[in-house]
Amino acid sequence: MVSRFEHFSSSISCIYRYIQKIERIEMEKYGLKGPYAQCLLAMRRYPEGITAARLCEVCDKDKAAVSRMVAELEEKGLITRSDLGVRYRMCLKLTKLGEEAAEHVEQRAKLAVEEAGAGLTDEQRATMYAVLDLIAGNLQEICVKGLK
Repeated sequence: MVSRFEHFSSSISCIYRYIQKIERIEMEKYGLKGPYAQCLLAMRRYPEGITAARLCEVCDKDKAAVSRMVAELEEKGLITRSDLGVRYRMCLKLTKLGEEAAEHVEQRAKLAVEEAGAGLTDEQRATMYAVLDLIAGNLQEICVKGLK
C-alpha cells in the first residue's frame, strides 16, 4: 500500500516534471532553456523594470542562475539593463522582442493550465489552489521551525 507521503510526493514530482517539459518545449523556440519561461513571465509583470535581486525572489531562483539567465536574455535581445544610479543595481526590462516572447509563453501557459484542469469545476479548482497554498505554507513553516 502506498503511503500518503509517497502518493503526494510522487504526484507533485510528476506534475513538476511535466511543467518543466512544457517550459522546455516552448523555450526551445527562442533557443533558451525551460526555466527562462518563468523569468520572462515574471519580468512581464514589472513593465517598469525589475532588479536582478527582486527577480531572484519572484522566480525563487538563486543569484547565479538569475545572473546566467539575464546575461543570455540580454545577449539574445530580449531584455535591456539600465543603471539605477546605485552600484550593482540594474533595472531589467523586456525589449519589444522580449515582450513578444513573454506574451507567447503566457498564452501557452494559459492553454496548458486550461487543458490540465479539464474536468475540474470552478469550486474544485478553488479548493485545489487553497489546499496547495496551505500545504506550501505548512511545509515552509516545517523547514523554518523543523518537525515537532
